[in-house]
Amino acid sequence: MLHLKTRWSMTLAGLPVLFFPGHGYAENALNSGDTAWMLTSTALVLFMTIPGLSLFYAGMVRAKNVLSVLMQCFAITALMTVLWTFFGYSLAFSDGGGVNAWIGGLDHPFLLGIGVDSLKGTIPTMVFVIFQMTFAIITPALIVGAFAERMKFSSMLVFLSLWLALVYAPVCHWAWGGGWMGTQGVLDFAGGTVVHINAGIAGLVAALVLGKRKGYPTTHMAPHNLPITVTGAGMLWVGWFGFNAGSQLAADGTAGMAMAVTQIASAAAAIAWMTMEWLRHGKPSALGIVTGAVAGLVAITPASGYVAPTGALVIGGVAGMVCFWGATTLKRRMGFDDSLDAFGVHGVGGIIGAILTGIFAAKELGGKGFASGIETMGHQLMVQGMGVVSTVVYCALVTYIILKIVQFFMGLRVDEEQETMGLDIALHDERGYNL
Repeated sequence: MLHLKTRWSMTLAGLPVLFFPGHGYAENALNSGDTAWMLTSTALVLFMTIPGLSLFYAGMVRAKNVLSVLMQCFAITALMTVLWTFFGYSLAFSDGGGVNAWIGGLDHPFLLGIGVDSLKGTIPTMVFVIFQMTFAIITPALIVGAFAERMKFSSMLVFLSLWLALVYAPVCHWAWGGGWMGTQGVLDFAGGTVVHINAGIAGLVAALVLGKRKGYPTTHMAPHNLPITVTGAGMLWVGWFGFNAGSQLAADGTAGMAMAVTQIASAAAAIAWMTMEWLRHGKPSALGIVTGAVAGLVAITPASGYVAPTGALVIGGVAGMVCFWGATTLKRRMGFDDSLDAFGVHGVGGIIGAILTGIFAAKELGGKGFASGIETMGHQLMVQGMGVVSTVVYCALVTYIILKIVQFFMGLRVDEEQETMGLDIALHDERGYNL
């Protein structure tokens, strides 16, 4: 009888493994639940670029440039995929046989050495590689919003290829690949510095180097198709759950909280931006509320794995108000032509999120990033500030050098006749609409 009871006990103990295969394994073994979630997250993040960001940007340009923006986002998706396979992943996430604080090694060119059985924690290493590839795709694509309607297509491809190697891969390594930023304690859960500050600053530098669009700001350059933009924004919002919650690399409580605070911050920012616009202009706009939602998504990204819902409300609300100022008042006063507010939303929103993570990740405020105490919070704020300043300075300097090199050898900007004609016809010999 005792033997029979023992056998039944062993059988019952094994049931969780049958119904939830991953949970019965050790931490360094493949977890099917985590893997399924990461496969889904990878698809969601790719969905953010095509079609999400593509449509979001395409609706905001003039009709004569709609295909050029779609073409840029689609081509970037293909090009960055190839470059990430060639060298990008290796530079960002390998260490060359030893810890390197500044840039990874060439341990995995062409993804050599990563097989079917290779693991990253509880998921296949190749799933992690492709998940990170989607980040390396969307970050250069975000920069397109700053120079839309005026950069040569060929120059854009060369510029962003060099930018991936010389800016994105090093900063990614600093924060996530074992580099100095991570070891110093900078908190960037899903890409506040790596993705959004990086893209926003690069976009600002590109806008300054290229100069203003012909006729800006005296000529009215209204979005040609706001329903497309609103549709794209909705796709970004949904895809962002993979972006933030997927960065946990597991289907667990932290991923669930990251998803919750992502939704809350985006909603708070959308309401904040809409309210600011309503008070200032007398009417709320569709473009305003969707841009506010994106600003909230940007700001919560570095904090999403560390903060509680209360922190998300504050981060989203602050981002909605400050990014509204950045995309309107700041741009007008400084006089630069950030076509689709890549800097005003992603640069400013990324900085807000990175700094406020240093406050709301505190355990006494419901977060899980660091121990309680004003002194500890002050230290974390200093560390976050160091990460922000380092990313801004490095990205601005190297982006400027790359742009100047490309400008010297190829030129950056289309000529006035092509700009007047529109990039769809001038560069691609196609029209977005044949009515």
